Amino acid sequence: MKSVALILFILMYAIIILKQKYRVHAVLAAALLYLLSGILPLSAVIPSINWNVLLMISGTMVIVYFFIESRMPNLLADLILDRCKNVCHVIIFMSLFAGAISAFIDNVATVLMVAPVALVICKKLKISPLPMVLSIAVSSNLQGAATLVGDTTSIMLGDFAKMDFLDFFFMKGRPGIFFAVELGALLTVPIMLFLFRKLNQPVQAEEHSSVEDIFPSAALISVVVLLILASFIPNKPDITNGLICCTLGLICCIHDLRHQGNAKRVQKALLSVDFETLLLLFGLFLVIRGITEVGIISDISALIVKLGGSNLFLLYTIVVWGSVFFSAFIDNIPYVATLLPILQGVTQSLGISPCLLYFGLLTGATLGGNITPIGASANIAATGILKREGYETSFSDFMKIGIPFTLTAVMSGYLFLWLFWR
Repeated sequence: MKSVALILFILMYAIIILKQKYRVHAVLAAALLYLLSGILPLSAVIPSINWNVLLMISGTMVIVYFFIESRMPNLLADLILDRCKNVCHVIIFMSLFAGAISAFIDNVATVLMVAPVALVICKKLKISPLPMVLSIAVSSNLQGAATLVGDTTSIMLGDFAKMDFLDFFFMKGRPGIFFAVELGALLTVPIMLFLFRKLNQPVQAEEHSSVEDIFPSAALISVVVLLILASFIPNKPDITNGLICCTLGLICCIHDLRHQGNAKRVQKALLSVDFETLLLLFGLFLVIRGITEVGIISDISALIVKLGGSNLFLLYTIVVWGSVFFSAFIDNIPYVATLLPILQGVTQSLGISPCLLYFGLLTGATLGGNITPIGASANIAATGILKREGYETSFSDFMKIGIPFTLTAVMSGYLFLWLFWR
């Protein structure tokens, strides 16, 4: 059963890489075969789905529709163009801006909020939005590990290791993972300067747009504030963030209907939800649960620890870089959940603090998703947005940006953490 699951998983990825337009079909077909073959029990279907992510995408996309219609992205684009020297600098600014937001709210929500502004900028400049939107996505994933509330894996580590919000900044008298992540973010700036060096066209806003309705912008700000506040609520329901986004999306629909009196606008807002992206995520959740059920992720975790043995440096190195590799292809949530107790047991047997390996695991597992366009939910959301704008994103397109970002950020974090926590 395990070999069948692995073969189907590899075939699914091969189709995704070679035939991008059939990626949803490949994922859903693999999920269906997992169910029919018994790899994934029928009873595990509902628990397998990350309803929180699906609800967040749906609700935020509705808000973003009204946000775009209000012309606020146009005004923000004009202000950004006034303050940047050229296209390359605009991409860097947008990436760092997205990263700063993503340190405190979910990566997917960050991409959905910032990408519309990027699209408007690119339309004004008559350039492809692909470099800017993809940079926003990978920067969002990068900064997710910076704080306790920035990513699901960070929350999982905090809960497992009994860490609080400040432990990500300073812990046991040493700098925490926040500084390792920020160092990586700073070092991606020269990477972007090199990658986008040919995009040196000067930019300037010809005129400033006027905003028609401030309410959608207030709704998006409310999403940010409420998601941050919700992150501090103990034992909250798993779909809390999704419910926040959907509730605010519904409020936006009611507000627009009252003030515009146009039911067709509300209908368009609901239809603006990217159902292809939702289906892709839906299928991937089932496939990842399938390989988890048959023990493939557990085997990967055990292999990493076995290869490291009792040599701390070797173990740390394998945990970091092994996590980068595997997280490029599998969901980092079950991977981290499986590896945390294993690392705890190993460090107890060695009589050492587990913090170095915990932070190393979080660094590798969070950033590894930046290697491929389906390695993280934020990447899937970003490529979905681009596809709706008429831009197909191939694996090579994404990896040209994702790999330099990932290698730079992981290497700096890897060295930083070893220097202070070895």
